[in-house]
Amino acid sequence: MARRSGPPSRKPKRPQAARSTRPHQAQAARSDAPAGTAPAGTAPVSSEAEEPQALVATVLFDSLDVGEGDATVRFAGRRISQGLPKAGDSFTHDEQIEGVVPGTGPASVTAWVYGVKAGEWSVDAQLIPRTAGAGGTSYRKAASPRPLQAATWSWRRWRLSPAPSTPIKTRWAPLAQLARQPAVVHGLYTALAVVGFVVALVLQSAILSGQSVQADRPLVASILASVAGLIGAKVWYAVLHPDESLIRGGWAVDGFLIVAPLVAAFILYEWELPIGRVLDATAPGIFFAVALGRIGCFLTGCCAGRCSASSWAIWSSDQRVGARRLPAQLWESAAGLALGIVTLVIVVSGGLPVRGGVFIAGFAVYAVVRQALLRVRAERRRSYRTLPLTAVAAGLVVVVILALSLAQEA
Repeated sequence: MARRSGPPSRKPKRPQAARSTRPHQAQAARSDAPAGTAPAGTAPVSSEAEEPQALVATVLFDSLDVGEGDATVRFAGRRISQGLPKAGDSFTHDEQIEGVVPGTGPASVTAWVYGVKAGEWSVDAQLIPRTAGAGGTSYRKAASPRPLQAATWSWRRWRLSPAPSTPIKTRWAPLAQLARQPAVVHGLYTALAVVGFVVALVLQSAILSGQSVQADRPLVASILASVAGLIGAKVWYAVLHPDESLIRGGWAVDGFLIVAPLVAAFILYEWELPIGRVLDATAPGIFFAVALGRIGCFLTGCCAGRCSASSWAIWSSDQRVGARRLPAQLWESAAGLALGIVTLVIVVSGGLPVRGGVFIAGFAVYAVVRQALLRVRAERRRSYRTLPLTAVAAGLVVVVILALSLAQEA
């Protein structure tokens, strides 16, 4: 999975269903005077005005209006101030909408505009439809622009609806990504990922204790392997998304699932701990953690599925465009839950004849399911090489674990 660690900073991850043009940013007036003071004859400059500001707006549009091609949502803002308009008191910002399926009901798009002056702004939005031109390679403007309304989200009804048009107040730019969005709960993925990690460690310790194996050293080995896995997840995400910042970018679960087991196997071998038994005891917790984490993904808006008119589709967001989508995250969560239950039953019942077999079998099944689910995500693979590379890496994990287990028993 390409997983974002939290609400992305601008520039955000670019989902398949929507791309943003660079906004025309109004530049706030600056003064060389210290904060809170002003040159003689001028009005004092507030400290709020000197902080970087951003404006966040969400509007609702009908998927039928997108047409057969794509569309542009144009935001036009005017600062509400006393006196005549000045430079930097207006902006125009375009959001490109792609992939929304016509006839799937209301959809939304959220825009972030940076570099505006502090204060309240009146923001209008228009949908500019486009239709495919000759040959399907060029585009021409189709219908006249349609005015759009602000959007609001109801968690109780799980529904998007129009909101009253009210002035929008700017906010401190570094926290702009935490603004409310339809069907998005910021930070939930991180919270559920931590809960899943704790659940996995507790379950591993309980299983090992039930098998009369001291759990303290395997616990330390698991923590060290998890740290290495996080590094692997970050590096693999950077490989898949070279245009994004390494620090601000997300995490790729494939990197974690490849690096963490390898590091765990080598540590267990070096510490003369039973590799197969420890990994088998670890498997159920890993899959339960996947089940929890993917629910967080769905409600955070990362790893979103493609827009679809299918009866399986659920209204959800990709952190910018909200529409009916295939719930790829929830399907992966269900797969993790099923694997967690099955592997737990097998381990508690005595395991398989080959030590480590439960972990290897579960790992292989999850790898196949995950690669299938990646095909329904909005974000397309950047390279055709990623699938075979992931398959080779997964095979390497299996071979190394088996080799170290056999060497340990020899």
